[in-house]
Parts: sequence; C-alpha cells; structure tokens
Amino acid sequence: MPAVWPLLTGDPAEIGGCRLEGRLGAGGQGVVYLGRTAEGAPVAVKLLHEGWSGDESARRRFAREIDAARRVAPFCVARVLDFDLDGPRPYIVSEYVEGPTLRQAGRRSGPALHRLAVATATALAAVHRAGIVHRDFKPANVLLGPDGPRVVDFGVARGLGATTASGGIVGTPAYMAPEQIAGEPPTPAWDVFAWGCVMVFAATGRPPFGDDALPAVLNRVLTKEPDLGDLEEPLRSVVALALRKDPAERPGILDITMRLLAAVPEGAAGGCSPGRRPPHRRPRRARPCASPHASRACGAAGWTTSPARTTRSC
Repeated sequence: MPAVWPLLTGDPAEIGGCRLEGRLGAGGQGVVYLGRTAEGAPVAVKLLHEGWSGDESARRRFAREIDAARRVAPFCVARVLDFDLDGPRPYIVSEYVEGPTLRQAGRRSGPALHRLAVATATALAAVHRAGIVHRDFKPANVLLGPDGPRVVDFGVARGLGATTASGGIVGTPAYMAPEQIAGEPPTPAWDVFAWGCVMVFAATGRPPFGDDALPAVLNRVLTKEPDLGDLEEPLRSVVALALRKDPAERPGILDITMRLLAAVPEGAAGGCSPGRRPPHRRPRRARPCASPHASRACGAAGWTTSPARTTRSC
C-alpha cells in the first residue's frame, strides 16, 4: 500500500466534494492527496500549489496532463474522474491505485521482473498508440496496483507532433535519452530509453547511468555504456537494445513487447529445457497469450485472440 502522510497545517479539508485524508506526495507545482468521495470511494486528488495558481503555463500543463491521461487506454493509467481548471486552484481527481510505486517496491528478479517488463512495455505501447510521448517515465511514475502496473503523471507529456521540447531539461536526468538531453523534438524513442533505465532499476536498485551529481549523470548518458549490473537474460539483451545511444537503433516499444513475449525467463519454463516445447504441445501450435497484458499487446499488433489460443504465435 502506498505511504500516506498526515495533512499539514494549511492543507484544505475538502476539494471538489472529496474529503482529504492525507498526503500521497508533493512536487514543485502541486500536492497529491488521498481523498474520499461522498460515496466513500478512495481517490487521488492533485492540487496546484497556491503560488502557481496564477501562472497560465502551470494551468496549461494541468490541461495537457488531463488530456493525455484521458486519451490513453484506461487499463494502464490512473483514470481521470473529475477536474477543475478554472477555479482559484486547479485540481485533478483521479482513480486511486492501491499499491506502492516501483521506486518504493524494491528489486525484482526472474519471472516477477519479466512480468513487470511486459506490463510496463505494454502500457507504454498504449501511450504511444494514443499519440503521446510520456517524457518522464521513471520508477516513481509506475504504480504497482493489485491488477497490474499503472503509468501516472502526464504533466510533461507531449503529442507526437510536437516540434520542439520545452526550454531547459524536462524530465529526470537518470532516465533521459541522449537526444532528450540535447533538446531534440520528443519521439517515442525517448520513452523506450527510459523504459530500459527503469528495468535496470527494477533489477538492481539503481539506474544504469547512476543518480549522483547531475553533470556526472548527464555525461554518462551521453558518452558511457550503461551499467546493467546482474540483469539476466533474456531481459538483458532487450534492455541493451533499448539503451542504444542512437534512437534509430532502438526498437519500438511494441517490438520490445513482442520480444519479451517470445522469450522465457529462467525458472518460468516449468522444468523444460530452453528451446524445447513442453511434451504435450504439438509442433507449430500457436502459444496462447499468457496474461491480459499479453492479449492487449497481441491485439495492438493486429493479431486476434480467443480464450484458447491466438491465431498466430506471440
């Protein structure tokens, strides 16, 4: 369950008809509260800081965040339930995801890590399918809900047609692609690189280019090879491709998803030797998608599924 901190002096008791119970987090422009609707349902309420309420750029960012979250398939994001952009302090009421962030959850390995990789890649594929580049995909923006990971915080997201990045470094340096640091226009390849960094963090507890002094991190991202630590195959090879310096050499996120679905992590083959089919399966028979995330990925690729099998092997 995510950490909830007590309300502070000056925090409102109610926003948009939702009673506030505590703080879930705070950033430079706003605070996220745990709230309850009149019916008692838990919600997350993001409120713009009072000092930013008169800043039109901050209000536009809130509007972009709402638009982006509502365009993405709801299975992979926290759904927007209500909002107010015109009041004295803009707010967004979103679905509450009961679970820690990936940053809080600690390291993973084996099949658990592989499932996380498939689920997060599938979520980013849905984000890109909606015509959006997240631009700040990182462990703190992945909520591990009981029904699977959710990608949150679309505050700096941009449409695929955006021609320039906004001024200065936007994002979290330890998870930024080289071309993002260079200020080039946003592309899905930014999120692919960030996904690779997040997978290294999930496996090792640290990003592949470190998270110490900003100049050192930026230099490593731009000039050094990533430190993948003890990240194991088959995920290691896929992550290495995602972390190529040249965005043209990185696979797309849907390609990454398909590579992950085709690979079997060590310890997940039910005792069968690598490369061998279980004895009860006939050669050439299509493998069924193993999870809702896999089924969605196959559907996004134009394949059809049924409860029993897919029409093609995934």
